[in-house]
Parts: sequence; structure tokens; C-alpha cells
Amino acid sequence: MHILVVTDQHPESLGGVQVAIRMQRRALERLGHRVTVAAPALHRRGYAMAAANREAYIDLPSRPITRDREYGITWPGRRTDRALARALAERPPVDLVHVQGDFWGAMIGVRAARGLRVPIVHTMHNHVDEGTRAVTPLAPLAFAGLRVWRRLALGGARGAVDRASRGAWRYLAELAAEAEAVTAPSQHFADALQRHGVSAQVLVTPNGVDDEAITAARRVARSERRRPKLVWLGRMSHEKRVLEFIDAIGRAQIDADVTLHGAGLLLSRVEERIAALGLVDRVTVAGPVPYASALAALRDADALVQTSIGFETQGLTPFEAAALGTPTVFSDAEIAADVDVAQKWVVADGSVDALARTLRQAVSDLAARPGALRVDETAAPRFLQSARTAEMLAVYEAVLSAGERRAG
Repeated sequence: MHILVVTDQHPESLGGVQVAIRMQRRALERLGHRVTVAAPALHRRGYAMAAANREAYIDLPSRPITRDREYGITWPGRRTDRALARALAERPPVDLVHVQGDFWGAMIGVRAARGLRVPIVHTMHNHVDEGTRAVTPLAPLAFAGLRVWRRLALGGARGAVDRASRGAWRYLAELAAEAEAVTAPSQHFADALQRHGVSAQVLVTPNGVDDEAITAARRVARSERRRPKLVWLGRMSHEKRVLEFIDAIGRAQIDADVTLHGAGLLLSRVEERIAALGLVDRVTVAGPVPYASALAALRDADALVQTSIGFETQGLTPFEAAALGTPTVFSDAEIAADVDVAQKWVVADGSVDALARTLRQAVSDLAARPGALRVDETAAPRFLQSARTAEMLAVYEAVLSAGERRAG
């Protein structure tokens, strides 16, 4: 089959959703399916599309929306419709649109599916309610604006919408009404979507990690160390609680080497906070790194530290860490429950003091048993993309079969 994936951000930009889309595409292609990914063109300086991606990616007209030019926006409308239609005309017919976005990508995907007259599977990756409230006190106005934008781009919702849904959840419910199947990458987020009236049924289809990349990372020997090594990976933004992490390290005064991988709007503030707290002897900012290097860092670490709370709809890095045998210090108990491995530390609450206490305990445990506190290797297969792709293919096939029965 030919699947058109439409998303908010370019697959080669930074982010867990982007990694998941790249992994899904490769796994589906290995099984003989065709995947085309339509997303805003990437404006990052020095970026050049790899030859292997030219047939798979459709770069939509866009403009950058962040200072580092990592993220962009494509306006849903006729100009974008025409650009997408021209690119698709050179490819085989599309069987299904998989929307993997919650903003302009969702609207562009719905418009495309209507024009192609094919069904939609919508995977909701973004906790719009929590994420918006984390960055602005005007969240209710933002939610109203999203609903107006959706109506301007799509008109009335073509399906039933639960009247009990409110705010961001109402916006998502109006998008979900367009889809034949709605999925979420974790049980806890699927439960939240159902509880808030977004959809009566939300299937759980977790994102996986690349089988070959995990195998390659596992072959790399772990480095020598004189004290435990902790690693943090992600976008340096408020909802990720990276500044709180730095503060917790300062309060805990742990005897460990900590490396932060990633970038974002808070990068300069993170570096300033590290210097102000006198942590430069134990905390290093590595910046953004290629995916293989991120996996190698996870494999080498004694523990990953996951700091966001309530924001992540899955939180892919703890799954990657577990597949590599590395335990996690979880700030979000729901993510810990989804990963569901024996070796872990879970922070009691959202305070910096609680995080500091848990960091002290984790480092103490790791120092007492060097190299011994690892996630059991038998847990790894359930995190791999091969297992997750089979689950998503079953969703695709069910949607297409239902459409054929209705047509018959």
C-alpha cells in the first residue's frame, strides 16, 4: 500500500515525533510498502536532503518559526493543496492518509484526504492542553483560536463530536471526527483523550525504536568511568523542565558526570545556570547530536533522567534507553508505568527537592553497584519498531477493509 504521512514538522528536524516517523517509514518500506511524508520544508542552515529521502519526502512551502530555523509552518490552504497534489501526481495512488500532526499538519492532511477520497488514521502525538498551558497564561484564548483556524481551514467537522469536550480537547475532537481510526502512542494519553471526549475509541500504537540502530548501539563497548554517568536528552524548553533539572543537580550535589544532549530556546539559560551554580566540573552540554550518537550516549550512560511531567504523550527516550539496557530516573510516573521495567527510580512529586532526593538515591545505588543496575535484555524486543509496525499495519488494514465493506 501507499501511505501518505502528513505532519507538523520536517522528519529531519529535532524531536521524538520526527524520529518515530523516520523509524516507521523505514520499517514499512522494508515490508514492501511505500511511504511519502509531507511536511514543512526545513530551513536549518546547512541542511541538504539526502538522496535516499528525495522520493519519500514532500517539502511543502513553509517559513521558519524559531530563531534557530529548526521548525517551520506551512499554511493549510489552496496553495499548499496544489503543491502537495503536484508532488503526489508523480507518485503511485495513495491508499490512506496517516495524520501525525496536531496543528497545520493535521489540517493539511485532512484536506489532502478529502481531495484524494481516502481514509484517515490520525495519531495524536501532542498534549495540546498541557503544552499550551506550559508556555502561555492565555491558553483558553489560544484554544479558541485553534478552533477558529480549524474551521477556516476545514469547515464543519465531518463526524460526531462529543459536546462534553472543552478547550484544547474540543479542538482535537473536531480533528478526530475526520478520522476512521484515532491512535495514541501510550496508554496514559489514550486514556486522557477518551476521558476528555476526543474520541470514543483511541487505539494504543506506541512508537518504537529502530531495530538496526539498537543492535548497532549495543555493539559499542561502554566507556570507563570513575563515577556514575547520567544523561538527559531532549528539546531545551520550559515543558521539558530542563532548568529544574539543573537546579536539582545543584541541590543534590551528586558525585556524577551529567551530559545534556539537545538544543532549544533555553540553551543559553541552561549554560548560564550551570555556570552560576558552579556545576561546570560535572555537567556538560553536548548540544544536538545525530540519532546514532544519541543512542550511543544512552547505551553508555548508567541512567537516563526524564524530567517533564504531564506533557509527554509517550516520551520516547526512556523506551530507547530501556531497549539499550539503561534504566531511567522518571519524573513522570505515567511514563514509568508505560515503560514498565523493573529497574527504575520514580520521583515522588514535581518539586525540585523531590527530584534532587531521587537523583541522590539513584547515584548512590549506581555507585554501590557499578555496571550492575541495568534493564534486563529480555525486555528489549517489545520496544523495537518491528513489533510496533506490525501493530500499525493492523490498524491500516482494518481501516481499509472497513472502507471496502462500506463501498461493497
